[in-house]
Amino acid sequence: MVTNTEGYIQIIEYLTDNLSLFENTTNSEKNSTSIMAIIEMELSEQIITVCNQNDSLTYSQRNTIIREVDAIAYDLEEILSGVVNNPATDSQITFIKEFSGLIKNIFDTEIIHQFS
Repeated sequence: MVTNTEGYIQIIEYLTDNLSLFENTTNSEKNSTSIMAIIEMELSEQIITVCNQNDSLTYSQRNTIIREVDAIAYDLEEILSGVVNNPATDSQITFIKEFSGLIKNIFDTEIIHQFS
């Protein structure tokens, strides 16, 4: 659905272009939540929003979306494997929020094309 689209490939390229944000960081900030926990939380919030905005989605369609989000989380965990357990910095959290919003936009587009 989403993970095989050109938009998803571009978003992954955007992440890889910004990997330096996740390299060699020390967290002197007070946040102790891991990068992966932030990713999971942000993706979850965006997908809940997608489902709430599209209340006509069937149970099967919602399950498809959830499977896609699991695949995305797995991809992100692979790409950021060396740092996913590190505490997130404020700049990383900001990036993850923006990235999750982009993921939501792809879902919005695909829902219109596939389920309308």
